[in-house]
Amino acid sequence: MSQERLPSPQPDDCLIQSRKSRFKGGTLIAEEVWTAEEHQRRIRDPDGYRPCACGNCGSAVLHVHDYPERKPLGLAWMAVVRVVRFICVNPDCRATWRVLPAWLARHLWWTWSSVEQAVNTHREESKAAAVAATPPERTEQRWLKRLASSARQAVVLMVSRGAELVRAVGEAVGLQATRRSLVDSYGGIIEVPRGRVLGAVAAVLDRLERGVRLM
Repeated sequence: MSQERLPSPQPDDCLIQSRKSRFKGGTLIAEEVWTAEEHQRRIRDPDGYRPCACGNCGSAVLHVHDYPERKPLGLAWMAVVRVVRFICVNPDCRATWRVLPAWLARHLWWTWSSVEQAVNTHREESKAAAVAATPPERTEQRWLKRLASSARQAVVLMVSRGAELVRAVGEAVGLQATRRSLVDSYGGIIEVPRGRVLGAVAAVLDRLERGVRLM
């Protein structure tokens, strides 16, 4: 029997499609915001989350547009999370940019800490760090399937566009890595605290290529 490892399954299309050419604006992730206290402080300050420039046209002037609300599951200390959206004042652009704190998962109904606990409980003996709610089994299985899929695109982005440490992660795991192994290596090399690793990797991928998702 051949000892060659079978290639990892291809990721779902929704994880690998760029949004740069299709949308003027989009979602930005504040990679340094990991606590509710810091998020609330920034929300109260009109400049707290303001981007330095429009990601579409480069204009340096963006105004607060509105404050959309998110209702993430598995969050005991905040039922509703208010986020801020900015609009570019350039009349030829008018792109809108929603800014999320790093702990709030983009495109998922859960916080990253809840997702991380769910996908790791299968490998841990203890579930002592229980959250307020747990995802349905079907949701957990979808997350696990996505983590088991190929990280080739993510690795290429990290190696070709990332900063030194990010490139080191991509080079360490290689093109045959799964998303799970990429996450594990990132957490070890960058020394990301437990509960923040998935969110940190997701934020890096979105910054390197807008719309590309980890899960």
